[in-house]
Amino acid sequence: MAAIRRAEATWSGALTDGSGEVSAISSGAFSALPVTWASRTETSDGRTSPEELVAAAHASCFAMALSGALARAGTPPERLDVFAEVTFDKLEAGWRVVSSALTVRGRVPGSNAADFEAAAQATRDGCPISVALAGNVALSVAATLEG
Repeated sequence: MAAIRRAEATWSGALTDGSGEVSAISSGAFSALPVTWASRTETSDGRTSPEELVAAAHASCFAMALSGALARAGTPPERLDVFAEVTFDKLEAGWRVVSSALTVRGRVPGSNAADFEAAAQATRDGCPISVALAGNVALSVAATLEG
């Protein structure tokens, strides 16, 4: 059964001096988050951007997928802290999301650094958001197992 999630955006004005809002319709978890072109290309000043939302989606998807992989390996995590840094850059072809760099720190009883690193690298390529970005965006992960 397919899961369908909905979000909505409104925009007023021209690209560089206009503004908009984005809302999560399916969950209602957030509404009317402000977005502007400047929040994408300069400073956020309390506003979000599509790239920040992609970073949030990638970090949360990766955390869930890595948790599942570790549990299947017999070493469920106590805690995973995942950070995603999505880079939006102007290229010759125009503005593009060029990379998503993940950093994960984990407390995983029974695991060792090599196994944790291997699970993180496999998850980089296998979580659904990574799969959606693959081939278009450079993906990387740095993994640290905490004692």
